[in-house]
Amino acid sequence: MNADQLCGLLAEPSRLRTYSAVVLGASTPEQVAGSTGLPAPVVVKALQRLTKGGLINAGREGLHADEAAFKDAVREHRPERVPLDPDPARDNVLRSFIRDGRLTHFPTVPAKFQIILEYLVTGFEPGRSYPESEVNEILNRWHDDHAALRRQLVEAGLLSRTDSIYVR
Repeated sequence: MNADQLCGLLAEPSRLRTYSAVVLGASTPEQVAGSTGLPAPVVVKALQRLTKGGLINAGREGLHADEAAFKDAVREHRPERVPLDPDPARDNVLRSFIRDGRLTHFPTVPAKFQIILEYLVTGFEPGRSYPESEVNEILNRWHDDHAALRRQLVEAGLLSRTDSIYVR
């Protein structure tokens, strides 16, 4: 089952309430109706749809919710992660500090911060001159504190600065 099917099954309030009741321990249609306040015919229809969709199983011991369906749907359709660096150790550091194309926070370990800086500097073309305003614009895409990033890139020797012109 994919995430769209899962959401579709639970998009109807009566099915969502029915599923919730089963997750919380209701094991018969009567118990579901009692805990949700839904009329019995609505509960029966919701249970049929949820059972057909694979979210609820009906057995000798009563109704059981397939709670693993959510994890399975996410795992099945998770986009393939493209590594930020071919070196797994460096990639782990980058993944720890970069989310959705943004630097979440500055590493406190100098070696890790160096890896981050080496990654960020790849956004600059080697040999090209950049005015400070353009450097700020590029670094702002990564983190709001572009001044600290700019300073760290210069201190690390990854960018050089002459009269507010930066070169990689």
